[in-house]
Amino acid sequence: MADKIRIGIIDEMKITLEGIASLLGPTEDIDIVVKADTYDHLPETLQATSVHVLIIVVHSFNRLFADLVTRVSTGFPRVKVLVISVSNDEEAVLRTIKAGAKGFLARDTSRTELIEAIYTLRSGHEYFSNSITVLLLNKYIHKLKTEDDRSDIRSLSSREIEIMKLWGNSLTNKEIADKLFLSVRTVETHKNHIMQKLNLRTSVDLVKFAIRNNIIEL
Repeated sequence: MADKIRIGIIDEMKITLEGIASLLGPTEDIDIVVKADTYDHLPETLQATSVHVLIIVVHSFNRLFADLVTRVSTGFPRVKVLVISVSNDEEAVLRTIKAGAKGFLARDTSRTELIEAIYTLRSGHEYFSNSITVLLLNKYIHKLKTEDDRSDIRSLSSREIEIMKLWGNSLTNKEIADKLFLSVRTVETHKNHIMQKLNLRTSVDLVKFAIRNNIIEL
């Protein structure tokens, strides 16, 4: 059997700390090795205990939290930080990602998505929930209105921009199709073309694109 994924969980609220631990407990290839309700002594804990994925539940963003993520990411590069946020303050989300978090989940995350995020991070990839994609799409749409001279923007058709706006408003492919009198397959094709024209493949690429192009000011 392959080595288990070693998980650390930090949450200042003990009830949600225990709740996350209970959700992950039955998963055979996951081993919870750290549970803490304070950030105190975190570097010492990570030094003494091998952790693959560190889940941090954040109830309020501030510079100290971003600094903590940076210290963990730079001081313990083998530890992948997965943030679960009770709020989706857009500036804080991007600051946290830029600080080094490899995964970000919103408060409506299901157990299935949480486990998927853990597997993804352990495999060496990044994972961001759909709400982060929507947030960045909306920011990009705002840029469309003010930077019409950019080549990547000019490459998008009016239909693609229309679909981006609906996508950014959290409409599903089926809802977009119904609204625009298109087939679901056509909507999927348009979305793929949008990502290709922006030279993006996944929502992770979209996050990086947003940071690189200052779609959200940090």
